Formats: sequence, structure tokens, C-alpha cells
Amino acid sequence: MAFLTEKELKKVGFKSYGNNVLISDKASIYSPETISIGSNVRIDDFCILSAGTEGIKIGNYIHIACYTSIIGAGKITLKDYCNISSRVAIYSSNDDYSGEWMTNPMVPSEYTNVKHGPVLIDRHVIIGAGSVILPHSHIKEGVSIGALSLVKADCEPNYIYAGNPLQKIKKKDMGYLRKEDLLNNHLNQ
Repeated sequence: MAFLTEKELKKVGFKSYGNNVLISDKASIYSPETISIGSNVRIDDFCILSAGTEGIKIGNYIHIACYTSIIGAGKITLKDYCNISSRVAIYSSNDDYSGEWMTNPMVPSEYTNVKHGPVLIDRHVIIGAGSVILPHSHIKEGVSIGALSLVKADCEPNYIYAGNPLQKIKKKDMGYLRKEDLLNNHLNQ
């Protein structure tokens, strides 16, 4: 995998980006002027970041694995230490599937009923491969989402969730907070 050079990163035209940003040269970025990226972020091959007017905000120490798509007109926020596995789809816009309206972005908007809403993914969240996150979802700190899950509502902090429909499985160990303290102490030496 080849990552964009510093010169290539500047040329993309991001709203902002930090240090140690590794973005595959095979990733697709749309509306970069509304995308902010922190430090220590890796975005792998064939990812799509397509930001609307509300933008995408990616924090620090984040990995977005191959074939992931982050798309929509609503604001999408990934806070520090998130891990997004392969083939995850995060949507802040969603067509109306009822049949009452037409669908797809090539149809004029007066004939569609697209809903937009923010997606907030808090610190230390891991989302398993093949999962789908829909608009108006808030995945709170420390949540683990199992592979092939559908998230369309809020998730309580520090729980493991999985499935479709999404079910709370069990309380999650919070040792990650101790590891974060160790990392911060190491970085501050």
C-alpha cells in the first residue's frame, strides 16, 4: 500500500490535518475542504470519504480499514482511538425506502425524501467488519460493535453490541483507559 506524500496531502485540500497521517493513494476523497483529520490516522485502500456541507471530523489515533465508506450530507465525527474495520459503511444521509418517494441522487430532490442526520462515534469505539451505521446514531465511548451489525440508534457506553437487529451483548472491560494513560505518559516523557 502506498500512502500519500506530504506534498500530495497538501494538494488534496483538506480543511486541516495533523501529523503522521497515512492515506492510501487508492482512497477516494470528495469535498476535502470540509474534512478535518487529526494526528496518527491511517486510511487504507479503497476507502471513500464523501463529505457534505456539515463535513467529516476524524480525531487522533484512528484506523479506517480498506473498503470503508463514510458518506453523507450530515456531520460525521470519529473521536480519538476509533477503529473502523473493513467494509464498514457510515451514512449521515439515507433515502426513503417506503415506496412513496423516488430514490437516488440523480433524481431531483423534490421527488425524493432523503433524511440527513449526524453520526457521532465517541472515543475508543471499534466497529466490526461489514457493519452499517445509519444517520442519527451516537455510538458512545468504549462501545464494540460486532461484525455485520446494523446501528440505527444510540449505543450506551462500554458495552458490546452485535446483530441485526442490534442487541446489547454484555458490559465491556474498561482496561483500555489504563492503556490510554500509559500511552499518554509515554508520549509526555
